[in-house]
Amino acid sequence: MKNNFNFKIFASRRKLFINELPDKSLVILSNGLVLIYSNDVEHKFKPDSDFYYLTGVEEPNSICILKKDKKSFQYLLYIEQQEKEKEKWVGKKLNKEKAKAIYLVDETHYLQEFDTHLKKLFQGAEHIFLPIGKNKTLDLKITNLINSINKNNRNGIKAPKNISDPRPVIHKMRLIKDNYEISCIQRAAEISREAHILSMSYARPGIYEHELEALIEYKFRSRGALGPAYPSIVGSGKNCTVLHYIKNNKKIQNKDLILVDAGCEYNYYASDVTRTYPANKKFLGAQKDIYEIILEAQLQAIEKIKPGKKFSDSYNKAVQVLVEGLKELKLLKGSTEKIIKKGEYKKFFMHKLGHWLGLDVHDAGPYFDERGNSIKLRPGMVMTVEPGIYISNNLQDIPQKFRGIGIRIEDDVLVTNYGNKILTSGIPKTISEIESLS
Repeated sequence: MKNNFNFKIFASRRKLFINELPDKSLVILSNGLVLIYSNDVEHKFKPDSDFYYLTGVEEPNSICILKKDKKSFQYLLYIEQQEKEKEKWVGKKLNKEKAKAIYLVDETHYLQEFDTHLKKLFQGAEHIFLPIGKNKTLDLKITNLINSINKNNRNGIKAPKNISDPRPVIHKMRLIKDNYEISCIQRAAEISREAHILSMSYARPGIYEHELEALIEYKFRSRGALGPAYPSIVGSGKNCTVLHYIKNNKKIQNKDLILVDAGCEYNYYASDVTRTYPANKKFLGAQKDIYEIILEAQLQAIEKIKPGKKFSDSYNKAVQVLVEGLKELKLLKGSTEKIIKKGEYKKFFMHKLGHWLGLDVHDAGPYFDERGNSIKLRPGMVMTVEPGIYISNNLQDIPQKFRGIGIRIEDDVLVTNYGNKILTSGIPKTISEIESLS
């Protein structure tokens, strides 16, 4: 259980959030359900990210109510009441008294009371904020109640004027990380660094991809992480050219490259790291040529990450470097400008350069402003930078020495007041660093 300092952070977020809403607003947010893994076996529960961001509540199937009236607001929490029989199987749940004290709630109730309280909660509310589509059962309850109020309008109770989605407001807030969030992402990055270095040291021909996966995820858990932030990718040989390869069941061969895309989750905050290295500790000629292009593209792209720059600036720089490098290897022909304009490079680099990082590995937050322009970077934003080149064996017009090579290099970068900070620094990524690692 987290300490009270952390829950005060959630309280300050709620205050900032509610200040963005009009008077007489009612916000209704639901946490996720426990998902079934198989038959009656459950997945580990992970809170809904928006719900957790504002509450810190880790209780499944809970509901958060925020009610604003005359510049003040009330915070209510509805949680499940544990059945005595179920405690034998899953342990004790928090009762409403403890939940109120821990989560700094004005009122805590059991979920069974929610339906009977809902009509009263609507009184005086003119604006309903509900993430429609997130919880269809809750959506139906709200819309049915509004229809009922409208049908019985002679009793003096007025229906809300509108229903709006609160997620744009929440996601805009989530885009700028506070110090607590940055510390969690930094810790996730540090644990991921240890895991990647361990994997690099252990990698060799003759082992299986899943052995590296197991080693990496062991390090995650042994260092206090919740586990992987996403399914770990460990691809070797031609599997490196498959962007989201997760079978991880191939035996690694002598001249294979190994692409490892793996990051852990710490206090629900994600890291996201990729390194590519040779199984036999030595880059071959074509592998080395491609690797140096990608590394240079990443380094120059990171230089573009600073306050006032656009999110797209780093992508544009990376594409320019990649195209010029591929031209030198005669894998692309023509002027750099025309190649970029026609998108000819996309047969080798088909994804974007990165994404926001936080409570979700592909975190919430806009990439474009209200005018459709790429958003400008501000201190507190955290993003990944992951250029890559993937040359499938199916590309028949490519010299044989390049086919089957897939390389990606990815780091997590924080925008600071004066530039940026690479949170995942210290993981070998130059050719000399990788080849010298025993």
